[in-house]
Amino acid sequence: MTKTEIINMPTSSLAYLGDCVLELLVREKLVLADIGGIGDINSKALTYVTAVAQSEAFERIEQLLNDDELSVYKRGRNNTHSAPKSATHAQYSRATGFECLFAYLHLMGETDRIKELFAAAYPN
Repeated sequence: MTKTEIINMPTSSLAYLGDCVLELLVREKLVLADIGGIGDINSKALTYVTAVAQSEAFERIEQLLNDDELSVYKRGRNNTHSAPKSATHAQYSRATGFECLFAYLHLMGETDRIKELFAAAYPN
């Protein structure tokens, strides 16, 4: 896919893929941290993948984004129309943009950038 094709993908598709990219990164981080059994890992994973957690993670990396990355994030953020009961609309919008950003980077083959931003978004 070209950069233009990726940028013009429906944001719902980008968010769907980005959710998977982030889920894999979180699971890898937790498994490598050897924090316990699967139940413990699943409980800890929830502290990373909720809309509230992703919104907070985005705030930690916002200043690190280049223009293209920020554009993809904003496009994803601006196309949310609902929010779960566990997050505000603003938090849900930021989380959706965050997912779109990671999908974009994945589709662009920017593995090193994904790792860099993920480490900054989730430093602990």
